[in-house]
Amino acid sequence: MVEPIYVPVLPTTRAARSAYAQLDLSVRRRIAPLWTLAPRVGPERPRGRRTFPDPDTDSAELGRWLASRVGPLVEVMDGLPGWVDAAHVECHVEAWASSLWQLTTRSTLRLVTGPERGREHQRHAADLAFMSGRGLGIRVLVDDLPEAHSATELMELVDRLRLQSSQLDLLLDIGPVTDSSDAGKRALAAVDVLGALVAWRRVVLVSGAFPRTLRDLEVRPTRHVERHDWQLNRLLRAARSGARGNIVYGDYSTEHAFSANMASVRQPGPGWGLVRYTTPEGFLIARAPTRGSDHRSRAREMARWIVESGWFRRIGQSEGERWLHACAYGEGARGSGSAEKWIQVGHVQHLHFVVDQLTPTIG
Repeated sequence: MVEPIYVPVLPTTRAARSAYAQLDLSVRRRIAPLWTLAPRVGPERPRGRRTFPDPDTDSAELGRWLASRVGPLVEVMDGLPGWVDAAHVECHVEAWASSLWQLTTRSTLRLVTGPERGREHQRHAADLAFMSGRGLGIRVLVDDLPEAHSATELMELVDRLRLQSSQLDLLLDIGPVTDSSDAGKRALAAVDVLGALVAWRRVVLVSGAFPRTLRDLEVRPTRHVERHDWQLNRLLRAARSGARGNIVYGDYSTEHAFSANMASVRQPGPGWGLVRYTTPEGFLIARAPTRGSDHRSRAREMARWIVESGWFRRIGQSEGERWLHACAYGEGARGSGSAEKWIQVGHVQHLHFVVDQLTPTIG
């Protein structure tokens, strides 16, 4: 596995997979995505906890659905590195078995487990990690300041896995960040307390700042919101400058940190979506309708707001910039996009942009 400089946490949706496929090869070689399999049906799952009873009761249909997600994921990754977290579906052993075997034998992706998960699933992931020779990711949800019991739980998990620490990646997940100061305390404590427990192969610090909701968007449809996740990265680098080469930056790209906790099979969404664009310190977000007689012209208007802002980069920077520019100044029914397309374009632009941001700091 080539050492990544950036770990985007992405749901295994068509929009995210398509975005990854559209990245320049030079960018794909610098990143290692942490893919999260969303649940198939049912309500939003709570972070770090299973839902009892599990809302998905159709094992055969779940198996087919997982195959439709995992097969294209293996194909689009094309032997490049990353992780797959199946926390929402790993309890369905029979439905998950075929796709799990495909991941283990036909890809270079690593499986993920965590301290809060069932011991039988931890053991299963460790056995497959040993068989593949690729090792395992341990995802720790840092929702509070880590204490002594957090370190004890993590060390007990490491002992149960029976893998060398050189085969283990520590994925510290801060979750959604709305205040880099509070999140910074958790991040620094996690790096100091958990990052120092063993000689991990790598330590990744992940957080997400893309907002879940924005107030009064129907009245004020354009916003520039702060990238608290990037501010957190800067805070960590300044406070732990000696560890900069050992901690890999990660974020949730241009989706909310809980997006992969929501079922993929849902009722039709609202009649609008978000056109999005990443700037050095924030996100440009524009609400665009997906229905109505003028929805295409309104979508192009929102794209023009982004393109004509002072933050828009050259068209050739990525497929994201190219598409937004074409949308902004296009005409007719084609090329104005949809809610799903705007997510895809946002991912493409963001991933290119973050790699560019991080590249000068490496070394």
